[in-house]
Amino acid sequence: MKKSLAMLLAGAMVIASLTACGGSQKKETTAETKAETKAETTEEATAETKKAAADDGKTYKIGVLQLVEHAALDASNKGFVAALDDAGIAYEIDQQNAQGDQSACQTIAEKLVNDGNDLILAIATPAAQAVAGCTTEIPIVGTAITDYAASGLVDDNAAPGGNVTGSSDLTPIEAQIGLLKKVLPEAKTVGILYCSAESNSEIQLQMTKEVCKNEGLEVVEFSVASSNEIQSVVESAVGKVDALYSFTDNTIAAGMNTVAMVANENNLPVICGEEGMVEAGGLCTYSIDYYELGYLAGQMAVKILKGEAEPATMPIEYYPSDKCEFVGNDETAGILGIDLSVAE
Repeated sequence: MKKSLAMLLAGAMVIASLTACGGSQKKETTAETKAETKAETTEEATAETKKAAADDGKTYKIGVLQLVEHAALDASNKGFVAALDDAGIAYEIDQQNAQGDQSACQTIAEKLVNDGNDLILAIATPAAQAVAGCTTEIPIVGTAITDYAASGLVDDNAAPGGNVTGSSDLTPIEAQIGLLKKVLPEAKTVGILYCSAESNSEIQLQMTKEVCKNEGLEVVEFSVASSNEIQSVVESAVGKVDALYSFTDNTIAAGMNTVAMVANENNLPVICGEEGMVEAGGLCTYSIDYYELGYLAGQMAVKILKGEAEPATMPIEYYPSDKCEFVGNDETAGILGIDLSVAE
């Protein structure tokens, strides 16, 4: 019996040892495996939510008006749709793009209102202004809009007061100008490149000028009225400034390939307002995440559709500044002979 008891105790110790090792291996799971596990868990949870939502028999009609195609706005659109899917609601969505045409914005806005949508997503300021001018009853959720109150979309960003709310893409201008000074310490004069037809850009222009003044930088404005003027305006900046800075301006973002082509050929660094502009050839930025911004707008839309909240009392949401990430274009840095490691 003593021999049998000893064998049993030894076996128990081996099992305990193996269990401890298993726990250690679990803690050392790679980040990739964790991400896969999280994705699988999210998919399962989403599937269950969708099934539960489908049982209520409600299918929502949602219209989308996007101002123009470029990386940031496209990402916002995808984030919005992802939030709807993750919430598990049943919906029909009408995706419309104005291709940067103001008159098309108005025509599409009227169509979406006349179609009797339960909610309309407006991506970018001109799109939101067009839709808001057509209805005061259908809930409107915006995204990729800098300042709702200054653009006449709401009474107050903290208390909208009407049928419009959403998420703001207010750019971390101070951080981006600080980045400019870090990677270009010899820069004295900064050219601000923007579209004068966009109200959101006028707002950011004044903010940028104030920040540059505080940083001891001289400012020269380079404005375009449309995308057709981008090449000639950027060419006119060559030799006049040490760097160009463009915040989240939709016209410039959509034409960033042209900006980069001219600027990089003439050794003119461009500090950008968001990641997509850097990927199109700009030098670097501290960027907000437009996908997450759109996702945030989607979450707001779900609450409105379910009757859990109303636009009038939903404050404008902002992307947390501490989540902004440095993004650099190594190829552009190589062309310009600039070391981006000082900013990473």
